[in-house]
Amino acid sequence: MKEANQGAGDRESRRTVVMYPAPGAGHLIPTVEFARLLVSHGLAVIVVQRGLPAGNATVPASSLYGNGDASASPFLSFHYIPEPPLPHGMPEGDHVGKVFELSRASNPELRDFLRATAPAALLLDFFCYSAADVAAEIGIPTYFFFLGCTASLAVLLHLPVIHGQNAVNLGDLGGEPVKVPGVTPIPAHDLPAAFLDRSSVSYKHFLAVSQQLCQSHGVIVNSCRSLEPRATDAVAAGLCAPPGRTTPPLFCIGPVVKSEEVAEKQGEECLAWLDTQPEASVVFLCFGSMGRFSAEQIKEMAAGLEMSGQRFLWVVRSPAGGNGNGNEHPGEPELDVLLPDGFLDRTKDRGLVVMSWAPQREVLAHGSVGGFVTHCGWNSVLEAVMAGVPMLGWPLYAEQRMNKVLLVEGMQLGVAVERGEDGFVTAEEIERKVTWLMGSDGGRELRERTLAAMRGAREALSDGGDSRAALLQLVQRLSAPDVTEESVCQL
Repeated sequence: MKEANQGAGDRESRRTVVMYPAPGAGHLIPTVEFARLLVSHGLAVIVVQRGLPAGNATVPASSLYGNGDASASPFLSFHYIPEPPLPHGMPEGDHVGKVFELSRASNPELRDFLRATAPAALLLDFFCYSAADVAAEIGIPTYFFFLGCTASLAVLLHLPVIHGQNAVNLGDLGGEPVKVPGVTPIPAHDLPAAFLDRSSVSYKHFLAVSQQLCQSHGVIVNSCRSLEPRATDAVAAGLCAPPGRTTPPLFCIGPVVKSEEVAEKQGEECLAWLDTQPEASVVFLCFGSMGRFSAEQIKEMAAGLEMSGQRFLWVVRSPAGGNGNGNEHPGEPELDVLLPDGFLDRTKDRGLVVMSWAPQREVLAHGSVGGFVTHCGWNSVLEAVMAGVPMLGWPLYAEQRMNKVLLVEGMQLGVAVERGEDGFVTAEEIERKVTWLMGSDGGRELRERTLAAMRGAREALSDGGDSRAALLQLVQRLSAPDVTEESVCQL
């Protein structure tokens, strides 16, 4: 997409918006991609990055985009807020609550920056919702850039209603279905872990996020109506927010996925290997930037892949407790220790194991890939949809178990890997599901549904499509904040 008015004017001739994502690649990458989109439509964007305490450092844009690409446009820049001290009294283990609290602790630094910058609007990650109070104090319109699916937004908007309907922790409801307008019923134990204990710091923050969403000038969602028609219609119609609260305008502008880029030799090797494989013959296993398994589970995965007889490309990361040789620091995995004896030799003609990283977007878009075993992170789901690749869902943390339900039961674009009560997945289950996905009539039907979803998503992004129209309406609002509109989803 060519930049509007390319080569004309300077930053002063454009309205500036500030985007404020939570730390981490899963938040920063879609934020930067959306920022690029806004820049291409005539806005200037400043992305504010905030640090985490030692040991959890944020991922700087330069390490994700390399070679200065993230700041290649003079209208896209980055501002770094120093990491604040961790507030006292935070309970151990509530990482989500800490992210919320650190965002709140950064508000004084953000306030100074916003006063100096005077942007036309502030676009927030929901983890940074407390910054909406700072923006209101200064008189800056606030929007949320919601990085999950629309159904996930519906659940979050409805959380106060769910809270009022239950006097016990949601974690005590087990498999009892939680119902939200426009959303397939979700077993309570598949809700995000932060929702399960109503006394936790993180739960109280999410209740506050729900309220703040309704007070914003709009919610931008990285999804499209063709992918989630029921949830989109329900949110846009105001059916998910609690009685007495107004649902703000909904801008479904996705799917926004990472731009094509292979900057590492390892990525080139992956794609070169795929070039030698038959069409749609390879199952790709990759579990996000934070997904790790026990050493025992890694060996079981290897056994299942070998038993399946299918071609595979597998990204292996060190176990959470170390790299397989007793070292507690993950580092690069030691494959000869982690994998069964002789596995690499026995599977060398049909499999490739890579350490820690692969260019996921490019791999999924490759014609040789016919299936994707994923942790169900929403960014990964969107990349698979845009490539027309069916999924096996193996959620690990955060909202991924809920995404798995939405993906399998709602969108019907994947099947779930079944786990034992201890969370362990056997080699037999891996063999069964991989074989089904890659070689059965059911797997072929799933692939056809995913290809149809891909076509719908691409149409939404094209001229005249729903997502394109929503983006243009959003840009109009950001370019002329006095413009008022009703909900802008194309219903």
